[in-house]
Order: sequence, then C-alpha cells, then structure tokens
Amino acid sequence: MSDTNFRCGRVAILGPPNAGKSTLLNALLGQKVTIVTPRPQTTRNQIVGIRTDAQSQMVFMDTPGLTQVRGRLSKTMIQAVWQSLGQADVILPVLDAHLYILHPEFLERDMTPLANALAEDARPMIVAVNKVDLFADKSRMLPLLTRLHDMWPKAEMFPLSALLKDGLPALVELIRTQLPLGAAAFPEDQISTAPLRFMAAEIIREKLFLHLRQEVPYSVAVNVESWEVDEKRALTIIHAVIYVARPMHKAMIIGRAGATIKQIGMEARKDIQELLEGKAHLELWVKVRERWFDDVGFLREMGLMPE
Repeated sequence: MSDTNFRCGRVAILGPPNAGKSTLLNALLGQKVTIVTPRPQTTRNQIVGIRTDAQSQMVFMDTPGLTQVRGRLSKTMIQAVWQSLGQADVILPVLDAHLYILHPEFLERDMTPLANALAEDARPMIVAVNKVDLFADKSRMLPLLTRLHDMWPKAEMFPLSALLKDGLPALVELIRTQLPLGAAAFPEDQISTAPLRFMAAEIIREKLFLHLRQEVPYSVAVNVESWEVDEKRALTIIHAVIYVARPMHKAMIIGRAGATIKQIGMEARKDIQELLEGKAHLELWVKVRERWFDDVGFLREMGLMPE
C-alpha cells in the first residue's frame, strides 16, 4: 500500500429515499454492510463501507435518504447526510431513473436540495442513474440525462443497475480516477467502520421492515443489550431489545402465539451467523417506549444522535 500511485478517498453516497443507495454500497463492496428493504428511508445512520484493492481504497459513506422530515430523529438523519457531504472527496448522488422517467415532475422536488447545496462545489461528482434494469428502451433516459446535465453540467452521468451489478466495474474505475493520491486509511481487510453489535442490530431491524406493514417499522429501534462469546461452545450469545412507540405495535411484532417474532429471530440469526462466520444464539424482547424518537437522551444512548 506504499505505492506512490495508490489512491485513497471518501465517497459520499447521497440521494432521495429508495433510490438504491444501500444496494449500491453492498454491491460495490461485494458484501452486505447495510440493510436493504423495498421500503424507503430505512438507513438511519451514516454507514461507512470500505473497498480496498491493489490500486486504491474507497471509503464509501452511505447516508439516509434526503427528504422532507420531522422530529428529532429525522433531523439527526439529515445531519448525517450533510456531515458525509462535508467529508467527501467524491460526491456520488444516486437516483431512481425509472421513477423519474415515469414521473419527471418529481425530479426537481427530490433533487433541488442537493442541487442547491452542490451548485458551486468543485469536487468531482458522478451521478449514478440507477435502476435501468426496469425498462428495456434505454432511449427513454435521454430527457432525464439532459435535465441532470443542466442541473450538474460538470458531473459525470453514469447509468447502472445496482441490483444486477450491471456497470459496477466501470463505475469503480471511474471513481478510482477521481480519488486523491494517498496511502490507505484503513487495514486492507476491513470492510466497515460499524461495530459488529451495530451491524447485528441493523440486521434485526431489516427483518422487522420486511415482516411488518405500514408505519410500524419506522417506529422501532433495536438495541443489543448484551454480547457474550462462549469460547468453549464457539457460540456468540446476543440479547437484543426491540423498542416500539405504541403498545399495539408490540403485539404486532410478537404475532399470534409469538410466531412473528420467532420468524424474525430465525432470519436475523441466520444473517448474523454469516456476518460472524460462526454460530450465534439470539434472544429478542419487545418493550414499549412511547415517543422514543423525540427523546434526546434515548437517541444518544442508541447512537442515533451525536453527543
């Protein structure tokens, strides 16, 4: 990693909710470090993923979706976006091409905050025009690409499919050319700055999103209260609490005869074992904490708000 031609830098992944930012990050890393669900606004923290090869180290910062939001938690999520933007060497907005082809009127609504923030920015920018797998006639992109070019005349426009990993090798090469020269900032085998406890909590939260309906997943928080390694049994024992804002949500998560929480636990344990590359025992509890998302002390305790 002492090669004088080696490049290292931070890449901020930004954009509206449900544009495929987390899917793109996982695809770029070749490993899952952030949760992916069909629902928008599932990322709450700045997730840092690290891709290292012989020529470069790319430090990707996945962020919550940019949207009009309310409440203390939502304001903190937006702060994470602007914090990432300030640290970046390369800016990588991600947008849903299919959405804006079907509804071109949404583009200005969704992208104006980011466009205004970056209007005078001289840093390299690559606009990832994602989800091109959802339409066969690629000429339908031309009006969208024209509008994006008008918005960011100096940016590179890069159509791709993060889900199918179509275009990713070329995107990696393009990002590499934009990074500053410099030594690696992290060990070459490190793929994320997130602690294992945090990643396990995110896996549990992902399963909640996948199994629950309507607003329930947005009003849950997951805290890993204990993490013990039994070396004799080669087993990691994890106890986690799912906090909900309303008593009725607790009943929905538990399900009839405990069926829902049992299924969530089974699926989460499987993914956690893949993360740990070893056996795990997972215990889940559900507790009601009304309006936890407006409780500053609780948000700080959960790592969802800076000290």
